[in-house]
Amino acid sequence: MSRELGLITLVVRDYDEAIGFYVDKLDFVLREDRRLGPTKRWVVVAPKPEGTGLLLAQAADERQTGAIGNQSGGRVFLFLETDDFARDHALYIGRGVRFLEAPRHEAYGTVAVFEDLHGNRWDLIERK
Repeated sequence: MSRELGLITLVVRDYDEAIGFYVDKLDFVLREDRRLGPTKRWVVVAPKPEGTGLLLAQAADERQTGAIGNQSGGRVFLFLETDDFARDHALYIGRGVRFLEAPRHEAYGTVAVFEDLHGNRWDLIERK
């Protein structure tokens, strides 16, 4: 039996704003952008064409709006693995991505926490 995590929903303020951040700043691929109705779209971005992607879901009500930027209660929410930490760290800083700490060298690899456009925390990590 084979299983994998296909998509993770991320609540955002605005589809196009979120696409801009993930595609232009983090170099993600825009996999899908389909209109499902007057205000709803199916938008999927990912670090590469295959594997787990983010389903960007524009907040539709007050409860969802309240979750924007705090989907994990202030903890690191997502882990972006890279094969070249120094390259991606420098690229992201150059594009204005906000890191909350200097890179750390841990037993498992090099890591630093950054925030997405809404304040969700991510680890940028290169495993040993």
